[in-house]
Amino acid sequence: MIKLRENFFEQNGGLILEQLLSCQRESLEKTCQIFTAEELRRATNNYHESRILGEGANGIVYKGILSDQRIVAIKKSKIGTQIQTEQFVNEVIVLTKINHGNVVRLLGCCLETKVPLLVYEYVSNGTLFQHIHNKGQESYPSLSWELRLKIATETAEALAHLHSCISTPIVHRDVKAANILLDDNYTAKVSDFGASRLIPLDETQLLTLVQGTFGYLDPEYMQSSQLTEKSDVYSFGVVLVELLSSRPAVSFDKPLMERSLAMCFVSAMKEDCLLQILDTDIVTDSNVDVLKEVANLAEKCLSVKGEERPSMKEVAVELQALRKVYNMHSKESENFAKALFGPYSIDIVHDCGSTSIAAFTSMKSERLNPFGERYVIQ
Repeated sequence: MIKLRENFFEQNGGLILEQLLSCQRESLEKTCQIFTAEELRRATNNYHESRILGEGANGIVYKGILSDQRIVAIKKSKIGTQIQTEQFVNEVIVLTKINHGNVVRLLGCCLETKVPLLVYEYVSNGTLFQHIHNKGQESYPSLSWELRLKIATETAEALAHLHSCISTPIVHRDVKAANILLDDNYTAKVSDFGASRLIPLDETQLLTLVQGTFGYLDPEYMQSSQLTEKSDVYSFGVVLVELLSSRPAVSFDKPLMERSLAMCFVSAMKEDCLLQILDTDIVTDSNVDVLKEVANLAEKCLSVKGEERPSMKEVAVELQALRKVYNMHSKESENFAKALFGPYSIDIVHDCGSTSIAAFTSMKSERLNPFGERYVIQ
């Protein structure tokens, strides 16, 4: 049994992982907790189907309850292939470098089983994809524009951190709505770093096999195989359009020229037909200007040429400013209504239809653009 565990440890990339971490003067035990196979079997009730949180092409994620009553998410590969072992090692190395509130935390791993297991913090409220595309169902109430803008901003901040704020920049390479988890407070957590790549500081791009999800893939990366941080910017632009439209990145049931959400959106922007693609449930008199600004930002992210796209840091700053403007404008509208109607009881609705209260508001809101210059939204 001991010999078998040693074989699994080596097969699952344990020796490679130890070597890579030793180069960083770290040990596997110090970097993440090492769980036994028995601990995780008990935590998942022997990987019972009732504990399945999600399933993809490469593996299954289970909800686990540890002996200390901590709730965790346990990712189990379906087949122990060389590629999946490499992705496992890559994900551990990448996540040990990241400490950010909007990136899912790696708690530990298990290498003594037939396939490697990763243990993460448990994020309780599903994925952004589920909330956008299953909206109206009991488990996934429709997201207001306020929450959508919050989620977009936090996701951008996480990606900006990966690109700019750690010693070796990281390109996620699979940014999509299904890889953005939400907790009970709708805090965004970027997940799934199996495809991510570290970009050495003396390089701006890497030559790789094209990997990602159809509908989110950067067209420039698809043609050249040259991976850069701007590839994440393009994918994030698609997520922004999903938040604006509540439409999926790809619709296979539509005619060929209408299947790509990104292409439909860029075409609508060129024809000045933005309102045709926006989700009408989130449009109000009070947020239409901010919606247009976010749409303009998404269009920049979806530029065909990577050099014409903003950096994720610029995107994050822009969204932070827009969120500040929106929150301030919403507060002003509410205060104005209270002053106008005095003691009368009224409902201020921010996430459906148009509201007559917003029509009374003509105040101008200032904000900073990414380069520090002040300008005004009418």
